[in-house]
Amino acid sequence: MNAYELQSTQATGGADAWAQVEREAPKAGPGQALVRIRAVSLNYRDLLIAKGGYLQPVTRPVIPVSDGAGEVVAVGEGVTRVKVGDRVTPTFFQTWTDGEAAREQLRDRALGAGSTDGVLAELVALDAEGLVPLPEHMSFEEGATLPCAAVTVWNALVPQGKLKAGQSVLAQGTGGVSIFALQLAHALGARVIVTSSKDEKLARARELGADEGINYRKHPDWEDKVLEVTGGQGVDHVLEVGGEETLPRSIRATREGGHIALIGLLSGAWGAPEPKAIEQKRLQVQPVFVGSRRMFEEMNRALVAHRIKPVIDRVFGFDEAPQALRYLESGAHFGKVVIRV
Repeated sequence: MNAYELQSTQATGGADAWAQVEREAPKAGPGQALVRIRAVSLNYRDLLIAKGGYLQPVTRPVIPVSDGAGEVVAVGEGVTRVKVGDRVTPTFFQTWTDGEAAREQLRDRALGAGSTDGVLAELVALDAEGLVPLPEHMSFEEGATLPCAAVTVWNALVPQGKLKAGQSVLAQGTGGVSIFALQLAHALGARVIVTSSKDEKLARARELGADEGINYRKHPDWEDKVLEVTGGQGVDHVLEVGGEETLPRSIRATREGGHIALIGLLSGAWGAPEPKAIEQKRLQVQPVFVGSRRMFEEMNRALVAHRIKPVIDRVFGFDEAPQALRYLESGAHFGKVVIRV
């Protein structure tokens, strides 16, 4: 079969670290399902791994990318959860099905990192218990965007954040996580504020339901603008994807007793929260490590109920996978970047 491997050990590898190779096709072992991958989507994590800057060590060569969708073509002994022909998406953490995750589930079973192959291949053998049915109203390309970005947002807003209708949500930027935050928060009745460096992206965000758009190039102290549009109160929830460069501003933009979900590392690190500011405002500041299979299933029910379709910026061909990663790195995208397999 055709696949990509992460082969470079150079910290500056980036897209050049991805090499297309031929591998022996895997088989479905006991408890596994063999999935023919039809599409994958990229996350900033994939770029960090390719550059050698990811928090978790990666054994090379490994098949990269965590997020994909496809159809089951074979099942191993003892598998009853899925059958041949099912359209499925894998969970990010293959063995975290419900409840609190054990450390080994987070460390050792995340697709596309450590020594665990990801999904940028024609065929992948996956834990059957780590597969989720693809919503019927979505294509393979749309379904491939869900496992990391969408589940992370769901976990941040609902299980952790306990989002209620009428509350306010700040989404930073217009990448995959932030656009899912906009779509889900809007569907759940929240007021959504989006930041971007481009007015045209803010206009598109408003078409998706954003109530306010703030251009942080025009308003470098964008937290002041957030306070202005919320009557000086600040927002109830922040999806913090910027890291150390934006976290202090996010803290100032959050209302007393509000919630900040630490998600992204776009500036290289989460940064150290300001303990005094957090204590004074009684903020809930939590890292979000994607989510469990149960969260994925609950999110899918909401996506189906509200007929939400993921926003895909561009679809690349399989042979163009390195170009797709470079496009993600450019930051030009609005929503998700997808590779058709």
